[in-house]
Amino acid sequence: MDRRISSELDRWLISRKRQPVVLRGARQVGKTWLIRDLSSRLGRTLVEVNFERDPQLSQCFASNDPKRVLAELSLAMNCDIAPDKSLLFLDEIQAVPEMFAHLRWFAEELPALPVAAAGSLLEFTLTDKSFSVPVGRIGYLHVEPMGYVEYLRAHGQHRLIDMLKAWQPSKELSATVQSRAAEWFDRYSMVGGMPDVVATDVNQQNPQLCRTQQRQLMATFRDDFAKYSGRMDRNILGSTLTAVASSLGRKFVYAHVEQGVKQHQAKHALELLAQARLCHIVRHSAANGLPLGGETKDTFRKAILLDVGLLHALLATPASGAFPSWDSLSASVRGQMTEQLVGQELRLLASDLGDEPTLYYWQRDGGRPGEIDYLLQIAARIVPVEVKAGAAGAMKSLHQFMFDKQLDVAVRFDRNPPRLSEVSVKTTQGDSVLYRLVSLPHYLVWRLPEILADI
Repeated sequence: MDRRISSELDRWLISRKRQPVVLRGARQVGKTWLIRDLSSRLGRTLVEVNFERDPQLSQCFASNDPKRVLAELSLAMNCDIAPDKSLLFLDEIQAVPEMFAHLRWFAEELPALPVAAAGSLLEFTLTDKSFSVPVGRIGYLHVEPMGYVEYLRAHGQHRLIDMLKAWQPSKELSATVQSRAAEWFDRYSMVGGMPDVVATDVNQQNPQLCRTQQRQLMATFRDDFAKYSGRMDRNILGSTLTAVASSLGRKFVYAHVEQGVKQHQAKHALELLAQARLCHIVRHSAANGLPLGGETKDTFRKAILLDVGLLHALLATPASGAFPSWDSLSASVRGQMTEQLVGQELRLLASDLGDEPTLYYWQRDGGRPGEIDYLLQIAARIVPVEVKAGAAGAMKSLHQFMFDKQLDVAVRFDRNPPRLSEVSVKTTQGDSVLYRLVSLPHYLVWRLPEILADI
């Protein structure tokens, strides 16, 4: 696998101001693989400590002296550890939360040794107030499922990637490139970005096996509900996760989760699922200025899943012998999938900022209906994003939004060829509005920032 985040890890490893790094992300997104791959590619001896598999090794970290810690580890693991030639990896660190406090000593006393950590359900540990995290002494990298371009690389589609990279808004994208890119995006929409499922799609090319893996992953995530002990009933968590899938593209309403589930329970369940990274909350922004998070409304929210593969598992999408064609899916499912796919691709763009990726949307409060699917903050401007599952669709809300907020550039993702157009219309309220509309096919979400920079 050629992962996008690998370049970030490379820069971290060679940085003169390197600090211990903690990889955050859901189960099975490839955190452990990324560190193993890093040590292999850059020629570092990997010293891997898994605190769930070998809890006794936590005793080696009793001292605040990193050199003594390495001596204890060398004895316990029967290996030599040279700080300038090794990479210490603390996996499943959530099993020993106090280990976070020890990370600062490596940064201060033994900077020659790169230290990485990762864990499952790590967000629960990091929000626990019973231990201290060394502020300013560790860094974070957020690991997401594989995006469309990573999926293409896994399948060896380098020529297609190069042609998509070379396209500029002033040029025409050839029909051949459009056709191939759309075909591969439709396949990605069925497989998703969870690395094990992608590997099966690459090596086995068995749609039914991919679907089985997606359902097994979902079963594993549900088994983890037992680890939320004391936080929430697992049945409510399951119902809330199902409600996220069914509400994709719409405001998430707590009262609609399931009969018998109280609103405060649904709210808490959604927050826990977001902490576990099984879903992501899309926050409402008033979009009156930057930053988008400066004026939010907690009573409005949408949610997307970790990966489109989980949507297929929850919906029991068939895959007998072959994946279903896009047109064979119901209109509602196509809409759900499109909202999910664009959302998880946009999260990859947001993760470049180094912080926890956060998505926003806008919805009119009271009175006339109106909604903008996503809001982005790109190059010090607000960019509204409309998402369409097909090639057509009304844009009344977008027209009014552009007038109300006095914006001049908007983006629409649909199944049409890419194009740049000037929109000059009257809103439903009779206001005249003029703006530039960047219309892109779904398979070009990953190029959005540079395309906007070009225009």
